[in-house]
Amino acid sequence: MFSWVKQEQGGRNKEGEMYQTVTEGLQTLYHKKLLPLEEHYLFHDFHSPALEAADFQSKPMVLLVGQYSTGKTTFIRYLLEQDFPGMRIGPEPTTDGFIAVMYGENEGVVPGNALVVDPKKPFRKLNAFGNSFLNRFICSQMPNQVLQSISIIDTPGILSGEKQRISRGYDFAEVLRWFGERVDRIILLFDAHKLDISDEFSEAIRAFKGQDDKIRVVLNKADQVDTQQLMRVYGALMWSLGKVINTPEVVRVYLGSFWAKPLQNTENRRLFEAESQDLFRDIQSLPRNAALRKLNDLIKRARLAKVHAYIISYLKKEMPSLFGREKKKEELIMRLPEIYTILQREHHISPGDFPNVAKMQDMLQHYDFSKFPSLKMKLIESVDKMLASKIAVLMAMIREEESKAPPAMVSGGAFEGSQDGPFGQGYGEGISAGADAEDWIVSREKHRYDEIFYMLMPVNGKITGVNAKKEMMNSRLPNTVLGKIWKLADCDRDGMLDDEEFALAQHLIKIKLEGYELPTELPDHLVPPSHRKNATADALYNHSED
Repeated sequence: MFSWVKQEQGGRNKEGEMYQTVTEGLQTLYHKKLLPLEEHYLFHDFHSPALEAADFQSKPMVLLVGQYSTGKTTFIRYLLEQDFPGMRIGPEPTTDGFIAVMYGENEGVVPGNALVVDPKKPFRKLNAFGNSFLNRFICSQMPNQVLQSISIIDTPGILSGEKQRISRGYDFAEVLRWFGERVDRIILLFDAHKLDISDEFSEAIRAFKGQDDKIRVVLNKADQVDTQQLMRVYGALMWSLGKVINTPEVVRVYLGSFWAKPLQNTENRRLFEAESQDLFRDIQSLPRNAALRKLNDLIKRARLAKVHAYIISYLKKEMPSLFGREKKKEELIMRLPEIYTILQREHHISPGDFPNVAKMQDMLQHYDFSKFPSLKMKLIESVDKMLASKIAVLMAMIREEESKAPPAMVSGGAFEGSQDGPFGQGYGEGISAGADAEDWIVSREKHRYDEIFYMLMPVNGKITGVNAKKEMMNSRLPNTVLGKIWKLADCDRDGMLDDEEFALAQHLIKIKLEGYELPTELPDHLVPPSHRKNATADALYNHSED
């Protein structure tokens, strides 16, 4: 049995509590340490609703955001490899609401109003957005293997031009912000022919401020342009994103065509395959990092709650006891940036921990500062203690849980068999070339390598390292790479190369120059026939020579 706290007599902490899982520890830590601070200082009114049990126990979620007809719904179908209830695909804005695609034994659709009263689903707090939103929110359930590990949230196609001026009836950006705080990955989809970022799309991306580590970008339908155009499209996309995502880091962009139809331009096929595998690995890692993500989000929430408490208590302290309250309130709201600086210096708080000034000023207009609570250091100290000691022990428990029962990676759908068989990434290429051939693949070019070998004046059928170095340096590869090639090619470890070992070295150099990676150990199919333990190897080699 695990315990996330320092164990004392009987394996219990001072409060007599024990926890068997990280999720249970996180949930109890939030309710006993952080929630009292949030409730006391009206945190839920200003920032984010209280967390519930389903928020801690839910599967990792992936949020898809993009303009209409960029392929969001098609992307989900591509991952699941089957249609899901409520799915509509078309060139016009078809998805007019939010669809939570989740696992269920029975296939069907749960409407939004029924969904937000289900305590087992992490959507109860969406009730605050009203019927206008709930009428456009459904949960699509189906028994798909991919959905056993993750849930996927499809969003309405973001509008552009005159269409974006039409009100949706609910605060679209706030709904996205709510999801952004709770999901594990945010994927922004772009169409290779639709790179403009409309005002509504810009507002949607800004709603994810503070969640930058979760954002990934997919440039979809990249097969519809040739290589030269793709370079220009990629550059234009990075320029557009740079104007909206105000961070010095470059966001990760995946290129590809995420549907099951033939590629229109096949010249970048290898690039698209590599990019899709990178994206798959990123999504497959979500279950493994889910507990760590929830812990990270809890720490971010605790830091914001502390800062919020300092702001509220400072405003309370500055209010007059009797007269001039309204005038003082307006003055304090105007001075909020200055108050941030004062609190930052007084309590040693990082500037990045403070909430947005303009948003905070707007919300403070609706409150009576004289009714705000005063600073209660006991609540602050309780959260400080949680961050200083108990979180660190909980992190150690995460690693311990992973070592004993590592979470299963996402499988099924498009993730199934993507690495196996002749159509897996890298199959029959680079170091894998010749793996299923009867002859030694190096023998196909050995006659050319032999000409070079005999020009290096071998002694007793071998050349020294000095002579081999002169020839191998002509490749202009770094010494570290050539050293690795030498180690792989010198099969008998005698510090010299015979004709087969030299041919192998030249073959490995060719592989590296073509942009493929070298292995840590030489694969069996590349071992020179005369150095193999198998007695039939020479016969196969001699047969190919004949």
